[in-house]
Amino acid sequence: MIPALFLCIFSSVSQYNGVKRWTKVNNKTNNLESIWKILPLRIRDPLSAQISDKDVLQEIRLRAGQKVLFYCDGQEHTLKTKENCMITPEEVQETIQYATGYSLYAYEQELKQGYITIEGGHRIGIAGQVIMEQNGVRNFRYISSVNIRVAHQVRGCADAVMPYLTSQGNVYSTLIIAPPGCGKTTLLRDMIRQIANGCDYLKGKTVGVVDERSELGGCYLGIRQNDLGVRTDLLDACPKADGMLMLIRSMGPEVIAVDEIGSAEEVGILRYAMHCGCRTLATVHGESYQEIRDKPLFEEFFRLRLFERYIVLCRGERIGQLEGVYDHQGTKIC
Repeated sequence: MIPALFLCIFSSVSQYNGVKRWTKVNNKTNNLESIWKILPLRIRDPLSAQISDKDVLQEIRLRAGQKVLFYCDGQEHTLKTKENCMITPEEVQETIQYATGYSLYAYEQELKQGYITIEGGHRIGIAGQVIMEQNGVRNFRYISSVNIRVAHQVRGCADAVMPYLTSQGNVYSTLIIAPPGCGKTTLLRDMIRQIANGCDYLKGKTVGVVDERSELGGCYLGIRQNDLGVRTDLLDACPKADGMLMLIRSMGPEVIAVDEIGSAEEVGILRYAMHCGCRTLATVHGESYQEIRDKPLFEEFFRLRLFERYIVLCRGERIGQLEGVYDHQGTKIC
């Protein structure tokens, strides 16, 4: 049993060359027990020994016939062992068997999407030879690659931006812009938690979350593993466009949150939600405010000034480095 103290992630906001960022104080027992249990037996101890207490483990990649790679604080590392550390096809299969409890059938729907979620909210991405059917991917015939993405809940990482996202007890509709792997989902998760629970700037509000890829709530066996607040209703593994409509019609959310919008259908429903009076929180892949502004898909949002705040995260020495917060006119306010 891991002491409760070691299962916590603490966050802080610091200054680095004048730019705000959030950092994590962490150690390797950060709810990683469920990850160690699914790794091939041969690499568990060597990998655990190579990760220091101060490292923030992000990913472990297992590829048949290749060395084990893992990523801490955005840096790539290779597993070092005395013997051959090449992963065998059997060890890839061993990992999948542990992750699914030897029941691939129970995870069939998730596997069609290319991933499964395990206890702790950690997501296991898979690649290999697929079996196709008329409506798309039916299943995998052979699995040759596994990407274990470590779930990180960083309570308080939104503290630095919350003053700019609220006014007179209301929430501004906000779009988070960031390149892949820069912490936009982690930031959105904490914004949801603070808005649902209430904070120094507003009373708690009812939040509806559509978690298509099980990254915000990290649901395992239908129970969310991450804290999204006491007033949050979650639709897990549901397409974003369908889920937003369901929430509006049935749950009466004051705020709707979705991760990684990108299709015209999703943008259309998000616009509909705004017209229904819902405040919205969303994320999108992008390098800058200007890049998203120039995309035809988002033209109407900017023209009608539907989003009132834009948070831009950038690549830096640490994950979650804040480039700036912009208002509806594109003026940088933080």
